Amino acid sequence: METPRTQRWSDYDVDQLLGNLLRIGVIIATIVTAAGGVLYLAQHGLEQADRRVFQGEPPELRGVRGIIGGVLALHASAIIQLGLVLLIATPVARVAMSLVAFILQRDRVFIVVTSIVLALLIFSLTGGVPG
Repeated sequence: METPRTQRWSDYDVDQLLGNLLRIGVIIATIVTAAGGVLYLAQHGLEQADRRVFQGEPPELRGVRGIIGGVLALHASAIIQLGLVLLIATPVARVAMSLVAFILQRDRVFIVVTSIVLALLIFSLTGGVPG
């Protein structure tokens, strides 16, 4: 008989963990983005929009450091960006947690496949540039 310490995770346990991870990640991302949206409307809601020229996000909001700095300064656009980053990070965290679960289950085939998927996700999200 296996003790609770050596007992492997069942597929049901893994499904529950991954489902909760996705649910909580999406809820947190939604709350952060909505809070940023409310703050943005409070700060800029009465400004006239100029729709003739597209203006993307400023360069400082295109990297995690700039986003964190903006969030600490309570810039609404940075808070919205953080919510989007959290939303993107949620499925990546799911793949990483799947890898941990497969390692604990000692499922070699899924360890290899999940490692490749995680590596490809990280590679694509970092722009394919090491470092």
